[in-house]
Amino acid sequence: MESGRRWVVLAAGVAGMTAGCAFLYGLPYLLPRLRADGLSLTQAAILVACPTFGLLATLVVWGALADRYGERGVIALGLAGAGAGLLAASAARGPVVLGAVLVVAGAAAGSVNAASGRLILGWFGPAERGLAMGIRQMAQPLGVAVAAVTIPVLSSTGRNPALLFLAVFCLATAVLIAVVVRDPARSAEAAATTNGNPYRAPVLWRLHGAGALLVFPQFAVATFGLVFLVDTQHWDAAPAGRLLAVAAFGGAAARLFAGWWSDRAGSRTGPMRLLAGATAGVLAVLALGAGGVPGVTVVALVAAAVVSVSTNGLSFTAVAEYAGPGWAGRALGIHNTGQNAVAALTAPILGAVVTHAGYPPAFTAAACAAVLAVLAVPRLSAPAR
Repeated sequence: MESGRRWVVLAAGVAGMTAGCAFLYGLPYLLPRLRADGLSLTQAAILVACPTFGLLATLVVWGALADRYGERGVIALGLAGAGAGLLAASAARGPVVLGAVLVVAGAAAGSVNAASGRLILGWFGPAERGLAMGIRQMAQPLGVAVAAVTIPVLSSTGRNPALLFLAVFCLATAVLIAVVVRDPARSAEAAATTNGNPYRAPVLWRLHGAGALLVFPQFAVATFGLVFLVDTQHWDAAPAGRLLAVAAFGGAAARLFAGWWSDRAGSRTGPMRLLAGATAGVLAVLALGAGGVPGVTVVALVAAAVVSVSTNGLSFTAVAEYAGPGWAGRALGIHNTGQNAVAALTAPILGAVVTHAGYPPAFTAAACAAVLAVLAVPRLSAPAR
């Protein structure tokens, strides 16, 4: 019964995180609509980054609440708050009010990022944890895929239908989490966790740094991929969104493979380092294609969208395992805060770079961030099975 329960809990957690990610990370697919409504690229990029600014303020708090009170209530409450915030956003007048409401909705949605990873630590053992976290991390590209398919179509006549869709998605999964998810029992592994602060050693800081660096190329592609295809390759928004949705499904599969690979290899950080190097190489090719090298641009963009998201589950699993159950919620909250801080800054910074210097320097900067991540990843083995 418990074996079946953990997979049901995982499936419900993935559904909830998919809804949250469709909102938090799929909002850039509103960029063409916002620009059509009269905003500049930089202004629109700041607006779609607003949920991430809200996220930054609450991730550690949500993680601490999950450590203390359990995951189910925290995730369900946050998703319900995000859905309510999105309903309010659909009625907002003017970009300032809309941005403020999106900040609040993003702050609520942070619960699923901080607490759902902790569910994996409690329900799955070390031999399956990489795969389970890979499945959980599939939710981000799946959420982006849902947004890529739906938002360009729903926003063709205005932004409100897209915002209402995201609101209903969050509210429905909040109910699902409340009904289906059960918090894991406090295991012997949790009881054996020391009371020492894991941040006294540099390992977690290096994992946080590497994870944050790898978010920069991921969000460079996720935020500007659609606009890049529309502006430079002269695609229509709808087919460009469908192509990126296919790439997002490829990214989900890449996360699943990376988790399985780490279970077999007995290491989270070894595969993470190799995939970070592959991300740097693909983005370098994309930068060349954006600079006018023929025949590689669209293929390189799709490859970058797949490879750049592959490391997230590995960094989350490594952080949770190293921190231990007693610190996992807070450690994952800190990890998420660093990642989302970079995500929030990526859109406005690269928006300004693209506006003034074009796409090649933007993609080159993303490749350099991946190279730095390769150097930051520590060498760790997974816990004994």
